[in-house]
Amino acid sequence: MSESLLFILNESPDDQPAVLVEGIHTPDPLAERSAVYISASGSAMLQCSSQRLQPLEKWTWFALESGQMELRYGDTLISLSGGDCCMIPPGTDGVVLDISEESRILWIMVGGALAEAFMIRLGAIPQKIMKQGALPTQLNLAKHIVQATVRLLDVMESSSAQLQQLLWAMLATHNGQPVAMDAVLSHEIAKVVDAMRKNQYRDNFSLADMAALSRMPVETFRKRFVSEVGMPPQSYQLFCKMERAKVLLKQGYTVRQSGIEVGMSDPYHFSKAFKNIVGMSPSSYSKTATK
Repeated sequence: MSESLLFILNESPDDQPAVLVEGIHTPDPLAERSAVYISASGSAMLQCSSQRLQPLEKWTWFALESGQMELRYGDTLISLSGGDCCMIPPGTDGVVLDISEESRILWIMVGGALAEAFMIRLGAIPQKIMKQGALPTQLNLAKHIVQATVRLLDVMESSSAQLQQLLWAMLATHNGQPVAMDAVLSHEIAKVVDAMRKNQYRDNFSLADMAALSRMPVETFRKRFVSEVGMPPQSYQLFCKMERAKVLLKQGYTVRQSGIEVGMSDPYHFSKAFKNIVGMSPSSYSKTATK
């Protein structure tokens, strides 16, 4: 069976087919020995319709860049908006996308003996489709991965090193390391991102605090941060806090303890923020992630 992610029209024969771009990558020996590599990637523009995914043989990072849809799998129903992503475990069969408005999707298939460990670090839960937000940087890196993978079909030359670099950059930015939309962050912005990460997101940096760390005026800092990272600084800080909280909940911390660890001592405020970003309450996430 092909490693690429293909779509099958599921409903009306009048539905328009997907506009699909995809590529398959055979890793070079060095990438293969790393035990984590990209095996396929692609993108598609989907009209309002129902599309059924082929059975997935490898871990798949699936993101909705723009649009609106619902993902159906057995009793699972996940609503997706632009900027959401899902981690789909290998062996998953019978996923249906109900697209309610024109949508652009991106996907990356990850192979290798350590693929599951890599995806767990990216936020996945074994044996369960999990929704989470995607940083603008990750979406941009995913587009570069698709472009590089598709280009291999035309020029027939190895780009394993480039694809490995892009794949690990997605993990780095997910874990709060200084990765920009198209290159490394500037020294000024990286200093702020590093300060949050080293602090494990326990403190609540105000916009003025961040600007002071960067040694830039507040408005100049805000604009630079959005330009380089792809989202406002305080939105980025909250996203990283919730990613840290997810790790803590997986480790068995209570909701209250997790909130305190990320600088949110009010359980109600923490739970509300967590649900807004993750899509479920921290208590529900904890039950799901520790099964």
